[in-house]
Amino acid sequence: MDSLLDFSGQVALITGAGSGFGRLLSKGLAERGCKLVISDIDPKGLAETVESLSDFADSVIAQHCDVSKEADCKAMVDSAMDKFGRVDIGVNNAGIAHSMAPMHTIDEATMDKQMDVNVKGVMFGMKYQIEVMLKQGSGHILNVSSLAGLGGAPKGAAYSAAKHAVIGLTKTAAIEYARKGIRANSICPFYTPTNILNIDGEISQEGINQLAVGCPMKRLATPQEIVNAMLLVLSPGNTYMTGQSIALDGGVTAW
Repeated sequence: MDSLLDFSGQVALITGAGSGFGRLLSKGLAERGCKLVISDIDPKGLAETVESLSDFADSVIAQHCDVSKEADCKAMVDSAMDKFGRVDIGVNNAGIAHSMAPMHTIDEATMDKQMDVNVKGVMFGMKYQIEVMLKQGSGHILNVSSLAGLGGAPKGAAYSAAKHAVIGLTKTAAIEYARKGIRANSICPFYTPTNILNIDGEISQEGINQLAVGCPMKRLATPQEIVNAMLLVLSPGNTYMTGQSIALDGGVTAW
């Protein structure tokens, strides 16, 4: 295996592993020798991911995690330490969207939910991952933001605010811990056909085509394309990148 993609001996924590990017990344890392602690709030989705990782059963821990609960985020790290004795990679991937709505119609409950899951979930994940990484003297955190975290998102104000916060947390961690051997980066995907895109249960091929109009490539990414980029960012050889928010957008931000 190419050393740039050899994760043998490393331990990764991945939230939101019950579907989408989290499931694909779990498989991609396991195939490259990484041990995993994976979680999701959806037991059915998590069980399906575990089944897809049956060839690596001895190297995978799966557990329920509501990332808005600090104790659940801590429990993931505790499981990694109990089973594997270290945490090399933290992927704070779990997130939610909200129904499209003009800013002046967004209610407090919607805003609170975005902050609880998309912001606190990343913050609490990083908090306990970093504690262990400081003792080790090394570690790499990858947070999943969004293109909505880099610019405005009409009718997605609460989501956009939360994803901007993810970038702020990422950059702050990168600066605070750069001299401690800990790196932090984030990815910012354009619309991608995963469960989060289907928030209202109404997405169709016509809807996907309409979203793709705003992309120079005139198509959306496949989930695997996003995960391939995540693997490259997490590469053991990618040791000088930190504090970056990487747009995976088919050229949208090049306009």
